[in-house]
Amino acid sequence: MSAEKIKDKVLFLEIDTTEMSEQQVRLIKSINSMLSHVLTTDQESEYFDGSSELLRLVASAVKKANFSNEEGTIEYSKQALEFCVDILSEQVYEGDILKYDN
Repeated sequence: MSAEKIKDKVLFLEIDTTEMSEQQVRLIKSINSMLSHVLTTDQESEYFDGSSELLRLVASAVKKANFSNEEGTIEYSKQALEFCVDILSEQVYEGDILKYDN
């Protein structure tokens, strides 16, 4: 495969990690890896297990966000995740699918 065709098949993401901890950066890498796996697997068990793991990793990232790490404050991360679960449940059961085409 030519270098030009390979370039068309690879997505490069650039993320400013200046204000992120090493753990947050590792989470981003894990999320991207798992997302790629879920989108390309043809195994049912990997699809379901991978999807579950992907959502768990995203929830962990929300909990590790700088916004929610302030001590002695309201548990914003828990509230944010509960809000996400409610919205996600509504969309799953209503059949709504969000489209983000640029």
